[in-house]
Amino acid sequence: MELSEAEASRASRAYWDSAADEYLEEHGEFLGDDRFIWSPEGVDESSAQLLGPVRGKRILEVGCGGAQCSRWLVGQGADVVAFDISVEQLRIAQELDARTGTTVRTAAADATALPYRDSSFDIACSAFGALPFVADVGTAFRELDRVLRPGGLLVFSVTHPFRWTMPDDPSPAGLRITHSYFDRTPYVEVDSSGTPVYAEHHRTTGDWIRELTGAGFVVDDLLEPEWPAGHELVWGGWGPERGPLVPGTAIWTAHKGLGT
Repeated sequence: MELSEAEASRASRAYWDSAADEYLEEHGEFLGDDRFIWSPEGVDESSAQLLGPVRGKRILEVGCGGAQCSRWLVGQGADVVAFDISVEQLRIAQELDARTGTTVRTAAADATALPYRDSSFDIACSAFGALPFVADVGTAFRELDRVLRPGGLLVFSVTHPFRWTMPDDPSPAGLRITHSYFDRTPYVEVDSSGTPVYAEHHRTTGDWIRELTGAGFVVDDLLEPEWPAGHELVWGGWGPERGPLVPGTAIWTAHKGLGT
């Protein structure tokens, strides 16, 4: 089922508004209130340092959810702004602000139409936020290129493209190819009236590279985190049985070209 950008946005807003409390209850302990966790493998920015030094940097978090990552960045001395399409997720963010005593400036916004001035951020980051859920990621990347300063850094994590070939099953039974890697048909859930209420989009590794470079970015790195020994988390298709054998997450690092 193909979706327009408007349909994808409405589905994301509806889903994350309805799932905000349940998501926090299920994953809040792992994510923490003020940690920066990139992926179910447990890649933690405090040690990974994918963003480099952040003190004094102006940073935009894309699809922030409860703004846990932004809260950690504030604690490191960064000047942070965060947005999400879901007002219920932003309500959760305000509750976590009150609980931690760390306030994050947030806004309700769509990744394909950012309400920020040109060249106003040093860094943009996203841990599984917004980018897998937009229909037109090229527009989202062009918006990020617009609001980043020349040379500005973009780091984001998404489901590894190879994982789309396999069932969403973390057990050894999930170690089989059931979908074509080259089938870009998005995963869509609909309600009883046929209205899309959840949408996630598959892009191949080459697709991600072309969309990034087409928007003016230079790709610097692709981190495919390995499953840590002794890590017992099960999160959707991620888990300790399948995780050591196939990649689950792709973390992209790119920068805005100096001439754009």
